[in-house]
Amino acid sequence: MAATTFVHLTDLHICEADGKDTDNSSNTLETLHKVLEIIRNIPEKPSFVAISGDLTDRGDIESYRLVRGLIDDLDMPIVYALGNHDTRAGFYRGMLDRSRNLRVPYDHETVIDGLHIIVLDSSRGDRIGGVLDPAQFDFLDAALDREAERPKLIMVHHPPALDDDADEWASLRHADSRRLADLIRDRNVIGMLCGHIHQDRVAHWHGVPVIVGNGHHSQLDILHPRHEIRMLEGASIGLCTVRPSGLTVNFIPMPSQRRELVVFPHGDLQETETEGTED
Repeated sequence: MAATTFVHLTDLHICEADGKDTDNSSNTLETLHKVLEIIRNIPEKPSFVAISGDLTDRGDIESYRLVRGLIDDLDMPIVYALGNHDTRAGFYRGMLDRSRNLRVPYDHETVIDGLHIIVLDSSRGDRIGGVLDPAQFDFLDAALDREAERPKLIMVHHPPALDDDADEWASLRHADSRRLADLIRDRNVIGMLCGHIHQDRVAHWHGVPVIVGNGHHSQLDILHPRHEIRMLEGASIGLCTVRPSGLTVNFIPMPSQRRELVVFPHGDLQETETEGTED
């Protein structure tokens, strides 16, 4: 296959109406405008844009409509996943004009320029970490058997846990991560696109590159002591190319002074088993 280029965005955290996140002093709407201008000026138009969740900060219909109006102006295919800040009802109503089946996971698949993209919805109400239920693994298993000759990208907001000691608020549940690893083995998966943890990170996970994007909201200070979470000013996008040799990702950082936005105890993100509900 010929090389295919696409853009990976994540964690837009858009708030209607002024784009301000009063907790972290991050103007995500302003950042999104700048990012979209970068995309429009890429010399060779990308085949599509993949956005791996947390499209909005509060999951309200008005914020989704704001995102929709801006993103649709790119005039290229857009592939969405949902994250823990999203709500299914808000997304379906605001992005898809859908009024029924508002609680079902937004799992879907598409083929664009020879790539088979499979999207899993790891959001679960008020839970910070990600969950995949048995029916979603069945969907994935069947999807992996379709278009078997095509290279496959899996997009899911929460990255898989890298080991069983990882904090579950930062990933899929450990059990789900293990099951996912077993399911994708030898299934022509060339990469996973994720977000959630607000850092640019690449992991070679059970033979598959897992690409985590920093997103547009803030940047996790990975050098800060682990008893606290320190968030800095920072945003980036990923420019990705799939070649016969595999997946390449170039991270494009936005100009930043790494200004401190907020510091809070690590324990504030302690995961619970309460999954929450949606309207």
